[in-house]
Amino acid sequence: MSIKHIVMWRVRGDDEATRAANAERVKREFESLAGRIPGLRHLEVGIDTSRIDYACDVVLVTEFDSAEALAGYAVHPEHLRVRDALGDLRTARHQVDYAIPTNAAAAEPGIPPARAATTTGDENHVQAV
Repeated sequence: MSIKHIVMWRVRGDDEATRAANAERVKREFESLAGRIPGLRHLEVGIDTSRIDYACDVVLVTEFDSAEALAGYAVHPEHLRVRDALGDLRTARHQVDYAIPTNAAAAEPGIPPARAATTTGDENHVQAV
């Protein structure tokens, strides 16, 4: 069973330009892990464009072959390198890990079978239908 691992961060910065630069650095560092971690089948990093005061700055969306692959990622030298390189650049962290049922993994990624998604007119929000 595949595992989805999603992490969101707020980054340090006294002004918008500094926070934007720090968000880009987080993005680059995590994108450098692509193809380097056994069992990591998907890696995507996004920077928030909503600028809503309660939004996080950066999101990491990954998919692993198994819970064991995710556990291996946590202690993998490349992941530890990125974590150490970013140090305290991240000020808040939120994480969700969940299993993806085998039949859902064959469907469109992130959308359960027999469901679809549509935008709400706001490019930052999607609603299930």
